[in-house]
Amino acid sequence: MTTPDVRIEEAGTTGTRPLLEIRDLAITFRTSGGEVQAVRDAHLTIMPGETVAIVGESGSGKSTTALAAIGLLPNNGRVSGGQILLDGEDIAHASEQRMIELRGNTIGMVPQDPMSNLNPVWKIGFQVRETLRANGRPSGPDDIAKVLAEAGLPDAKRRANQYPHEFSGGMRQRALIAIGLSCQPRLLIADEPTSALDVTVQRQILDHLETMTSELGTSVLLITHDLGLAAERADKVVVMYQGRVVEAGPSLELLRNPRHPYTKRLVESAPSLASRRIQAAKEQGVETADLLAPAAEPAAADNVLEIQDLRKVYKLRQGLGKSTDFAAVDGVSFNVQRGTTTAIVGESGSGKSTVAKMVLQLEKPTDGRILFDGVDTSKLKAAELFKFRRRVQPIFQDPYGSLDPMYNIFRTIEEPLRVHKIGNSASREKKVRELLDQVALPQSAMQRYPNELSGGQRQRVAIARALALDPEVIICDEAVSALDVLVQAQVLNLLADLQSNLGLTYLFITHDLAVVRQIADHVCVMEKGRLVETGSTDEVFESPREDYTKALLNAIPGAKLMLPPEVA
Repeated sequence: MTTPDVRIEEAGTTGTRPLLEIRDLAITFRTSGGEVQAVRDAHLTIMPGETVAIVGESGSGKSTTALAAIGLLPNNGRVSGGQILLDGEDIAHASEQRMIELRGNTIGMVPQDPMSNLNPVWKIGFQVRETLRANGRPSGPDDIAKVLAEAGLPDAKRRANQYPHEFSGGMRQRALIAIGLSCQPRLLIADEPTSALDVTVQRQILDHLETMTSELGTSVLLITHDLGLAAERADKVVVMYQGRVVEAGPSLELLRNPRHPYTKRLVESAPSLASRRIQAAKEQGVETADLLAPAAEPAAADNVLEIQDLRKVYKLRQGLGKSTDFAAVDGVSFNVQRGTTTAIVGESGSGKSTVAKMVLQLEKPTDGRILFDGVDTSKLKAAELFKFRRRVQPIFQDPYGSLDPMYNIFRTIEEPLRVHKIGNSASREKKVRELLDQVALPQSAMQRYPNELSGGQRQRVAIARALALDPEVIICDEAVSALDVLVQAQVLNLLADLQSNLGLTYLFITHDLAVVRQIADHVCVMEKGRLVETGSTDEVFESPREDYTKALLNAIPGAKLMLPPEVA
């Protein structure tokens, strides 16, 4: 297949020099197996004051390209071809001294993970002061407070004296934005700046970033895997696949008329765009099985789970031997019908994961009851609880953290069978092979270890392990939030197929309403430990009653894009 011409002609910019122009960039890494070319023939242009987004899956080369532009490639990486022109100056092979001069004042960066990019033993104010000093800027307490306040941090003087662990995820990200923009750079590289945040916090952060860069006239290179987010926030979108730029163009034009097969797959798979297509279809009266989440059949209710007035109160220490009560879950009641998917959504701290832990009997409720097939799970004895665990299984958010790195894949999937003394070694091996087939993994993967698999493959292993005991209910706690959109779509399709074939019931915990729109029959919305709204997926999305639910829906990336339902 011939890749279409993806170079962008700038309209109306004749005579204006690009702030950043990457031409035919090649980046090579030294590995134990020889040299590997991670990026080939990459090219993009960013004009002054413009926002350009690079989208693509993990390993596509988007972050590597951005790191090359700021001179932060790892020691085993090098620019092996092409040019990186910053305001006409080729910095592809600039000296380290020159790059130090450019970083901060000319090129700023907001990295992806604030917890690994903020020093945990330094106060936030000290880390801001370090940046200001390094770039010859005033760095007094008032200057630090001003930088933090401009990034949207309330009570900035007090916050400057706190450590990163005392900040929420959104506040830590604001601190990184403050550091990245503190020296008013001409170009800001934002590498997945909100990927780990709730949709409402994500919108607040991106709105504030947009305001700040607009006021400063800063150009932005946004790195993301969410095409809906990119289209909503960027003037132009550049799509990378296997180290190459395969397509580029104005955001909405690229969404409406994707040319490359990979771009088409991204458009089809992005949950934010799928949610927008569903909404557009609904508004136009289109009822398409391919687009819309299946509606729950109005049959007699067969509730496999009944949550009744559930409460969980924690004791928070306040020093000097004092403590205060904190209600993480407060009076929550809902039912889960057999063979359906119920989603619990809400921001971080809303109590949704605590509900999941109590359903799994990993936490004991303070008050209330959880009935599984009519039986109160809090009254189960040890033997009965052991049987309960066969019938209810979890899939956790981080597959790398939930899989033992010392166990190969065969032992990982076989372990529940051994613990529950099911079958002999031959029958267990046969079962593992069947499970690998079910989750579309090759049987050759049995002897591999988690670190040898991709994120999507690891999550498939976690699903296979959850299915090993033939459960009736699976609790999915942010089971796809750490995955790229293409892998996410594969895992969601797999879960839907397994539900259809095996009659599984899912309790889906997530902060991503775009995913909920695709997979859930019923939705429960939680805010600050309370259940504030519940109903069928269509009811909640089309006629939300609570302002909080409306805010969550409005915060879905791409929610305001004007897309026809046939865009796919």
